[in-house]
Amino acid sequence: MTWLDDPRRHGSAAFRGIWAERPVEHIDARTDGHRLSQEGFWVVVGTFEGRIDAWRFAHVERGSSAERVSEVSRPWNGPSAAAWVSSLDRGEYMRGVSAIRDDIREGEVYQANLCRVLSAPLPAPTPGPDAVALSHVLAKGNPARHAAHIVIPASRRWPGCWVVSASPELYLGIDADVVTSSPIKGTAAPGMQMLDKDEAENVMITDLIRNDLSHTATPGTVAVPELLGHHQHPGLAHLQSTVTARLARDYNWTPELWPAMFDGTFPPGSVSGAPKSSALRIIAREETAPRGPYCGAIGWVDADRRRAELAVGIRTFWWDDDLGGTLRFGTGAGITWGSDPAGEWVETELKARRLIGLASAGTMTP
Repeated sequence: MTWLDDPRRHGSAAFRGIWAERPVEHIDARTDGHRLSQEGFWVVVGTFEGRIDAWRFAHVERGSSAERVSEVSRPWNGPSAAAWVSSLDRGEYMRGVSAIRDDIREGEVYQANLCRVLSAPLPAPTPGPDAVALSHVLAKGNPARHAAHIVIPASRRWPGCWVVSASPELYLGIDADVVTSSPIKGTAAPGMQMLDKDEAENVMITDLIRNDLSHTATPGTVAVPELLGHHQHPGLAHLQSTVTARLARDYNWTPELWPAMFDGTFPPGSVSGAPKSSALRIIAREETAPRGPYCGAIGWVDADRRRAELAVGIRTFWWDDDLGGTLRFGTGAGITWGSDPAGEWVETELKARRLIGLASAGTMTP
């Protein structure tokens, strides 16, 4: 069976232990977010620039049945490894790091993320390349806790979406009235020590997340059960902290929950900076390409079960039909006063190298 013959071609999404198909409704979650807490299973994709789309799906498989339904053995036909280009070259990125350090010296910001977008031509028929095949390549070569793929063809009823993610980072998890966020800040190559700068930026962002979650939390319930945890991932290590809170009665799966949650926490603090408003202004000044779903939110909301899991859209590919078809991937680093411009460029390369290699031509599914 080819991708064009796939019966799920009308729209499908897969997450850890979940397979969904047949979208039946679409909302703009920034204006109609109250719908997310009423009923149904929703697939959510938010762009860093602020748009948050949600599609309600008619059919959902969970557990072992979800794993079976998503099995494939098709090859992934990616772009040439030499075809990738960056929105910022090495010199431009390093100058951006220096400019942010100047902002920090002047007291404008404590930390800001500086990102670049890699892109490569990848022509494909509607609705795009075989996202299922790419997701299996990544699952074998770069397994991730919040791996996902979403393919929704555009129609007169809703915008389309093509995203494949290997994100390790939890933006928002909700189970009944408990909210969890696990920001990642601090990156090192295998066997290398974290720097003081890594720990400092993690603590800053953890404090920002505590403040973000407090807007919808019962007073006194915001906690940090994990601070500066060392987590090993394929090809690198990260520092991760975890913040939890209990939803206040006014937001405990009421229509106000998701509008307030997005207003108070989006975009995720770990990929913007602190203070967030200043960091966003600096990012707009220094970056030359929109991030799209990279650094946004990717996941699901199950209103019937009062559960949700949204990942930060890092380690994420997205495709659009621009210029005949383009595959994109974002990479970046958190900039603090202790940042070295050359070192931050190397960090962006470290984060991208493994995944770009997996997605480039010649890689096959298991």
